[in-house]
Amino acid sequence: MPESRKIHIQPSWRFVDESGQTLDPQLFTLLNGVYREGKLTKAAEAANISYRHAWNLLNKWAAFFGCPLVALQKGKGASLTNLGEKLLWASQRVNARFEPQLEGLASELNLAIQDALSDLRPRLRVHAAHGYAVALLPGFAQNFQLDLQYCSGEAALAALARGNCDIAGFHVPESDMSDELIERYSKLLKPRAYKLIRFISRQQGLMVKPGRKESIQGLADVATGGLKFINRQKGTDTRALLDELLRQLGLSGLDVNGYENEEYTHSAVAAYVASGAADVGFGVEHAAAQFGLDFVPLATENYLLVCHQKTLTSSACERFLELLRSADYLSSVNKLAGYRAEHCGEVAKIEDRLPWYKA
Repeated sequence: MPESRKIHIQPSWRFVDESGQTLDPQLFTLLNGVYREGKLTKAAEAANISYRHAWNLLNKWAAFFGCPLVALQKGKGASLTNLGEKLLWASQRVNARFEPQLEGLASELNLAIQDALSDLRPRLRVHAAHGYAVALLPGFAQNFQLDLQYCSGEAALAALARGNCDIAGFHVPESDMSDELIERYSKLLKPRAYKLIRFISRQQGLMVKPGRKESIQGLADVATGGLKFINRQKGTDTRALLDELLRQLGLSGLDVNGYENEEYTHSAVAAYVASGAADVGFGVEHAAAQFGLDFVPLATENYLLVCHQKTLTSSACERFLELLRSADYLSSVNKLAGYRAEHCGEVAKIEDRLPWYKA
């Protein structure tokens, strides 16, 4: 069970007009309910407020903006207006964009609280690429302190080499890799000193609005169709995978309209597409599912953890491995769309799991 005394940081919006009047940010929960349920009654239930309060809230916000946010039609339920949709997607994009940074800050605060309470539990420093499965880890950490910091896989491996972390997490595609990508990872791996800890695998692919899946089967369709694309930022493992897939097709970023447009999480990419700001994005299946998007799988990616052999004998790492192998954690991972945790927590040699490794 997740332990107590943990802080979670969530962003909230605050609107103030010229007279200093503030409006309740609970509106976004209500708008999300209308979008998903199509009925104000169910949206009010989801927001845990009465129907009357929901109606008053919408009227106040409509007066604030000078435009209604929800359209109600007798016999047809409720739907968001253009402004209502734009507000909802804007809030979700902002929340998704800052998710890794907020989780990192929460991790630092929780460690500070534990230190102030004279917590004597062993600490494990993990630097890893952000993802849905790794984001679940703090909630299941028991009997040890998990210091989780997000960065690119390459930066995590570099931190491990410098001794700045105990475990590094990175992604590699199951398909063939270019010499360039192999070289980037090989120079940071030390098979005589390091061990691999198998983690999860996940599906990466294209996120598209419902109904567009039939006409968008792959990256070639994105390149030739003139579709507006939203990318992940440079330096991420997902961006490296996209470049790898384009290279295999004889394409480059110059062939993709919007390749230079970047978002900072998979959720933010999905929110960008769901808002209509882009036709297609690249990321994990679970992000597409979260935002009701269709998904075109293009690659299976393995998320691996690396540590020094001596780290495996530490009490913190032993408890971490117990976490990875626990039924509760595995169940949570397997509920994520496109994720598998079949060998989670298994320890292996680098050369056994990475046959492309070049010493």
